Amino acid sequence: MSLNKDEKTFGKKQYHIQLQPGDIGKYILLPGDPARSDRVAKYLDDVQLVANNREHRTFTGYYKGVKVSVTSTGMGCPSAAIAAEELINIGAECLIRIGSSAALQKGINIGDLLISTASMKNEGTSKFYVPDCFPAVPDFDFTCMLIDTAKNMQNDISGKIHYGINASDDAFYGETEEWIEHLSKLGCLNVEMESSALYTVCHRRKVRGAMISAASGNLITGEVIYEAENHGLTKGWDEEIRVVLEAIYRFEQEQHI
Repeated sequence: MSLNKDEKTFGKKQYHIQLQPGDIGKYILLPGDPARSDRVAKYLDDVQLVANNREHRTFTGYYKGVKVSVTSTGMGCPSAAIAAEELINIGAECLIRIGSSAALQKGINIGDLLISTASMKNEGTSKFYVPDCFPAVPDFDFTCMLIDTAKNMQNDISGKIHYGINASDDAFYGETEEWIEHLSKLGCLNVEMESSALYTVCHRRKVRGAMISAASGNLITGEVIYEAENHGLTKGWDEEIRVVLEAIYRFEQEQHI
């Protein structure tokens, strides 16, 4: 009889992320880069490094009394889907991707915050879960909270706040000029490499998924920084973390009303 991976892994120590029930909070921030887990940890109280395996680096702490974790996913939908599945196996209920994304519309500058309302599936991972025609969308309630919180914090944010449909691509260097123009003309706000698989896994597992990212550059205007430190993006990372943590706190308060 073939292996049932759900039965084998649910509620146990997880193979890739090396975490077990009790190690994490129900709210999880998901950066791609392991180093950004350390950046999130600086905003948490009583924080502990609970696991560091492969590309998955996890801290757990508290923000205003709410237990929050951060686990890096690595780059791309396959790795993000594995992290999401294993985190859900041990109790995650709301997974929020944070990190970087390239803008596809004029008027978006480096460091601006981008909140996703849906994702165009230009990747292969979600095909293992749902038909191509099935949409990839974040949780409505938490996404609304992200947008409202970002707007409320606008005076403390250096860049603008944008929200709309993004694209999730599989190949960073496979994005030709023609492809970039195509995505822009479709009205995609930005492009990254993980959210559509995250939304799909969260939908299938009946938990919440969302994304907020900072603009690393603009592929339409040509405003990109590849060979030097991107100070605007670094500031955007910190600002998106502050928005997400405050959104989590406010969302948790609403859930207890």
